[in-house]
Amino acid sequence: MVSWPAAAGSSGHDQAEDLHRAPLRQEVSASTVVLLPHAPSSVGQARHQLGADLHRHGVADPVICDATLVLSELMSNAVRHARPLPGTQLRVAWTLSDGTLELAVSDGGGPTRPRPGRPSSVSSPGGRGLGIVDHLSRRWGVRNDDQGTTVWAVLTAGPGGSRSPRSPRALARS
Repeated sequence: MVSWPAAAGSSGHDQAEDLHRAPLRQEVSASTVVLLPHAPSSVGQARHQLGADLHRHGVADPVICDATLVLSELMSNAVRHARPLPGTQLRVAWTLSDGTLELAVSDGGGPTRPRPGRPSSVSSPGGRGLGIVDHLSRRWGVRNDDQGTTVWAVLTAGPGGSRSPRSPRALARS
């Protein structure tokens, strides 16, 4: 299993796990790594591929919704704020194993380290992405190496798993 643990100096964030349980038929780990162009159109491509892959592995729809939203936020930040990896690409990876989904987006780094921000006003069009990631993930963080920056997130995706009661789908029902 590929893992993106919170390394020293990274921003790992843990979430409470008093959430809805999602069934999972997948018993062995499944990993995917995709290289995509450093372009806005890659966000939708990655989201679609992740959703289809998770669906094939029997992941519940609410978990797929949360995972694709988290991946969209990570990808959007990489496209908007970071340089590409060599070859003008981004590396997107996910691993599904033992009821855990690990997502990672790697880019060539940027002028600042990714961290949750606050929108300047209620009507600001941006500044909420990593707050959403923080809310929907059990933990997330940032890892730097000689090639650039990887922002990763871990979500619960299996038996005994949970999802945030404050996720978009749950908010729509309240």
